[in-house]
Amino acid sequence: MIERYQRPIMKKLWSDEHKFQCFLKVEQAASYAWMKKGLFDEATYEKLLNATFTLDDIYRNEQETKHDVIAFIQTCTASLGEEKKWFHYALTSTDVVDTANSLILKEVNNIIVDDLNRFMEVLKQLAFKYKYTPCMGRTHGMHAEVTSFGLKFALWYEDFKRLKKHFLDARATIEVVKMSGAVGNFYLSDPDIQAIVAKKLGLNEPNITTQTLQRDRHAYYLSVLALIASEVEKIAVEIRHLSRQEVGEVAEYFSAQQKGSSAMPHKRNPISSENVSGLSRVVRGYMVSTFENIPLWHERDISHSSVERIVLADATTLIDYMLNRYANTLETLVVNEKRMLENINLTQGVVFASTLLALLIKKGYMREDAYKRIQKLSLQALDTRTPLIELIKQDESFNQLLTEEELKEVFSLDKHLVHVDTIYAKVFNNI
Repeated sequence: MIERYQRPIMKKLWSDEHKFQCFLKVEQAASYAWMKKGLFDEATYEKLLNATFTLDDIYRNEQETKHDVIAFIQTCTASLGEEKKWFHYALTSTDVVDTANSLILKEVNNIIVDDLNRFMEVLKQLAFKYKYTPCMGRTHGMHAEVTSFGLKFALWYEDFKRLKKHFLDARATIEVVKMSGAVGNFYLSDPDIQAIVAKKLGLNEPNITTQTLQRDRHAYYLSVLALIASEVEKIAVEIRHLSRQEVGEVAEYFSAQQKGSSAMPHKRNPISSENVSGLSRVVRGYMVSTFENIPLWHERDISHSSVERIVLADATTLIDYMLNRYANTLETLVVNEKRMLENINLTQGVVFASTLLALLIKKGYMREDAYKRIQKLSLQALDTRTPLIELIKQDESFNQLLTEEELKEVFSLDKHLVHVDTIYAKVFNNI
């Protein structure tokens, strides 16, 4: 991943140094298991813990072997004495690689859970801050009915409750040990070794594998990451639309020294929203490649390896970056409540037509007749830029049917927020 979209913590976790450190942890855990099974004594195990490596040595050995795991083994065993014969005992490369990836992902997942929690907290704070702020609800991009601006954030918070649940399930599926040997039958090993290593490393244990963990696990995990990315994009698209000058209800924070265009000095663009929208496409693309990794040949081929060297690091790094960047964007979001009210009144009050329709039906009108009358006046209001309430007052039949108090109630904002408390109680569990 390019550094532009990478926080330092993710750069460290996906570095070669950390990868090989995790390789070594897996080898040491396997040695511990064999010591527990009585293959060699504790003194030998303690000596095996002295294995060391340098990246330069591994890289140099890989130039000859064309195999990074063997290069790692050669480098480590060069630092040991006679006990080195037990290093990597009864293991195949994928025992090390799959288990080490699980260790890395466990650390990465801890970071992403923290990211999710922070992002959700930002959404919750904004939901309560704008709980009773009326704004224009839109369907098909057009003015529909009045709603609460806070409900947008409450909705996204509810979405993230589901996404977090999916992520916790996906991490349990991916944080799995693999110690079953070359074809998955423990031929040179023992199922107890895998169980001991799983406990030692704090990983889950599969019931059955081939030489590899089955790649539906990885596809599921990337699917959840793609869902998270898509949800961030969903929020960003809303912010982008509301930021347009024609709407002007929100804006990303724009610092005094910030520039929006090399050619147009007046520009203030929603660049953070556009950034995460683009990155979400990358994550979804990575998801597709993990589905291609599911059908491997027989007990294993290596076609998945090159894909995962890229997508696991990049997708998790991007999710971490997106959640952090956009949490910051939302925290500093500029909200124009005055413009929201102006936009509600922009369409001459026709957005209250459905309330009027419901009232006329209660008054005894057939729905189709009431709909036609209100539609005619609403379109007239839009065409002539005359407030709908004025056209109603000028209509004699409406004057005979509706009181002044009823008309006032029809065009009131308050009734559109009357059930907000009930919705919030469900979303935030009566917080």
